[in-house]
Amino acid sequence: MTEQRRAWLIAGLLFLFMTLNFSDKAIVGLAGVPIMKEMGLTPRQFGLVGSSFFFLFSISAVIGGFVANRVQTRWLLLAMALVWAVTQLPMTGSVGFATLLACRITLGAAEGPAYPVALHSLYKWFPDRLRAVPTALVAQGAGIGLALTLPAINWLIVQYSWHWAFGALGIVGLLWPIAWLLLGAAGRLDQTAPATVTSPSASLQPARIPYRRLMFNGTVLAAYFAAFTHYWALSVGLAWGTPFLVKALGYSQAAAGTISGLTHGVGPIIFMAAAWYSQHLLGNGVASRISRGVFAGACLGIGGLSYMALPYLPTREVVIVVLTLGFSVAAVIAVISQAVVSEFVPVAQRGAVLAIGTAFVTSAGVLAPYLMGDIVEKAANPVEGFFRGYTIIGAIMFVGGVIAMLLIRPEREAERLRQDEMRVPLPAPSLAR
Repeated sequence: MTEQRRAWLIAGLLFLFMTLNFSDKAIVGLAGVPIMKEMGLTPRQFGLVGSSFFFLFSISAVIGGFVANRVQTRWLLLAMALVWAVTQLPMTGSVGFATLLACRITLGAAEGPAYPVALHSLYKWFPDRLRAVPTALVAQGAGIGLALTLPAINWLIVQYSWHWAFGALGIVGLLWPIAWLLLGAAGRLDQTAPATVTSPSASLQPARIPYRRLMFNGTVLAAYFAAFTHYWALSVGLAWGTPFLVKALGYSQAAAGTISGLTHGVGPIIFMAAAWYSQHLLGNGVASRISRGVFAGACLGIGGLSYMALPYLPTREVVIVVLTLGFSVAAVIAVISQAVVSEFVPVAQRGAVLAIGTAFVTSAGVLAPYLMGDIVEKAANPVEGFFRGYTIIGAIMFVGGVIAMLLIRPEREAERLRQDEMRVPLPAPSLAR
């Protein structure tokens, strides 16, 4: 097998890895209505269940990133996938609120490092100029993958119970570690490639840069804040997407599962097209500031405006279409933010930096689902509550998009870091005569 084919095989396995990752995240939202009914949960309590997944998520993401700098990603990915499968199994029986919270917290801790570690593994197979599309593929394990898995999971919920759905997901989750053991491997791109005319910031980097200078610069902060605003919308969608369809738009549980599958199938087409276009611009010599920063920021801003428009749309079908398109376009920031940062972060520190950034981005999930539940519970009715919540999310995303367009400047940041590393203090004047 050629190196190129092996690289795409690894990308495919990591795509399935992220499909499991987001199926584990999404199953609680998909089963939200029957879970609330069986356990007698209020919207605020169910929002706490959605948020509990993220209690240790960010902390474990940081720890996992630093571990990824020292331990082969092959073994880290294997261990995470095994824990994911095991934490689904207690849900097959009768569980209380405390057990549900404990399992979601444990699952979140095991999934925290998943995306940055997966990207760290992927980037050892693809050079900077070719990363946007494979990164988008891995990220869209959450989209294309869910389009396939959600209808099947929802069928189990409708025909049997939500307990069966959790059990089936746990059993299927045990298959990926077997495939990874047989086919997974570490890539050989352990050094950053020399500069090309299309990506000046991808030139030879310093071996190591103090973390405070990597994390506290305008480009990194803007990229991760923009991704934070998108993740706010994502975490709400995972927890409240199906309850929104059922309680606010009036669909049945069966119809809501079908709609969720369709929207997750259509969304990645838009997302992948946007990611490809960004890579196309970069390959044609357009500066990364424009092809990545301005482009992704504009997509995020458009997504925010789409969310803000939801209360004013005429029919529930139009609401679903606009919500799907807006979220899908905005999602390109999830890929671009990581690719921008990887332009100037030394390889030896990349796993940790991606993990720290991911920890900040995903911390949005600690608050967002709970606050949405609080808004819905305080509203006069679910329709008013959900639309008010989505309007707030849209405003947050729009601000993130503007900040990304203005402040993401990877070429300037890379040059500044290189110049700082080249400065050598002059020796003190000698007093000898």
